[in-house]
Amino acid sequence: MRPTITVHGNQEGRFFHGHYDCSCYLPLYIFCGRHLLAAKLRPANRDAVAGSVKEVARVVAHIRSRWPGVRIVVRADSGFARDELMTWCEANDVQFVLGLAKNDRLIAEIQSELAKAETKSRRTGKPARYFKDFKWETRTSWNCQRRVVAKAEFTQDAANPRFIVTSLSRSECKSRYLYEKVYCARGDMENRIKECQLDLYADRTSTATMRANQLRLWFASMAYVLLCALRRIGLHDTQFTQATCGTIRLKLLKIGALVTISVRRIKVAMASACPTTQAWGLAARRLATAGTAHGSPA
Repeated sequence: MRPTITVHGNQEGRFFHGHYDCSCYLPLYIFCGRHLLAAKLRPANRDAVAGSVKEVARVVAHIRSRWPGVRIVVRADSGFARDELMTWCEANDVQFVLGLAKNDRLIAEIQSELAKAETKSRRTGKPARYFKDFKWETRTSWNCQRRVVAKAEFTQDAANPRFIVTSLSRSECKSRYLYEKVYCARGDMENRIKECQLDLYADRTSTATMRANQLRLWFASMAYVLLCALRRIGLHDTQFTQATCGTIRLKLLKIGALVTISVRRIKVAMASACPTTQAWGLAARRLATAGTAHGSPA
């Protein structure tokens, strides 16, 4: 994933990005579900895929050192549908499902499906979609043919074609399921990025150098990792099971309490009317138990 971080000063590496209409950084995030695996700060004057092969290779190596036989699928938007990344995945037994930017040649491949979708949509008054699966190769940028899945959709009196390219075969994943369930789930990663940037201030990159701003990004990323661990270990089966990092920070952590430290214990005294007292105490006990189980002091 590659959100932008808007900058307002003369920071090192800042560039104006025409698509986002601002001066910004173009960080690279890699998530596995809620788990943040990488956060790399990049200047905005480069292609979206820049540096992604190196980061993906590093992350994959770490995963396989722990789980050698695990199946890995890289999922990203059309900015990453580049031959360099796809070729690396194919050579290293990594599957991919990537968005593919539409063009006239691709749209021409699904003219009949778009016509069917338009006919059905105008008849029913509801959006209609059909899927087509075909082999595709660019004129110069790809080194081989690859499987493309097209969504031919007509909605709100307009065609809405979308395309993805994948290494998964038809026998492994049918077209509709691949697009609607596998690829579209990528959108949830936008919520994870919002947690990092809006809830935990990962966009506070106001120091002069790239090196210092990368450190700031890592601090925010570590805060995200810690809050995810708190949610996973301490807050399951509570009102905060699916809460965002911002909700946890504001309702569970940003509270008033009296802390007393003695030789034998740390005592946290909270107001009797505090609505999250029970969840707070439960999380504290679970974290202490988990720490003891892993050999750390409670």
